[in-house]
Amino acid sequence: MKNKTTLSKLYFLLASVDGTVKPKEEAIGDAMCSVEGIEARTFAETLLVLKAENRAVILNEAIKALKTMSREEQIRCIAWMCVIANADGFMEKVEWQLIYKIYHKELSLQLEEVLSEQKKLSAASRPYLMTISCAA
Repeated sequence: MKNKTTLSKLYFLLASVDGTVKPKEEAIGDAMCSVEGIEARTFAETLLVLKAENRAVILNEAIKALKTMSREEQIRCIAWMCVIANADGFMEKVEWQLIYKIYHKELSLQLEEVLSEQKKLSAASRPYLMTISCAA
């Protein structure tokens, strides 16, 4: 994916929406980096920088960047958000509200397309999650 910074921003916004990043969300972040070719060090540095920034500004930047992407790239980014939100087995209300705001209100994407891509990404990330959980 060529929009790695935007994907990193979306990860940050979603994973920290409830105030804490859970271990399973961190594991999905690692898997996402592996699948999307994001260097782990760059990802970690980006997250550190984002912690010091205003969440509303980050969200606006991410939405602006998403609107410049192809529909397929938009769907892939939102699908990753769904994978991250479901990392702990349950999508919290605040996570769903953020995803809905972006995919439906800002991008006018179809839920079916997002869910289809989410299934693909879940399957693609599974081998990395098995490696992470076996190493722990």
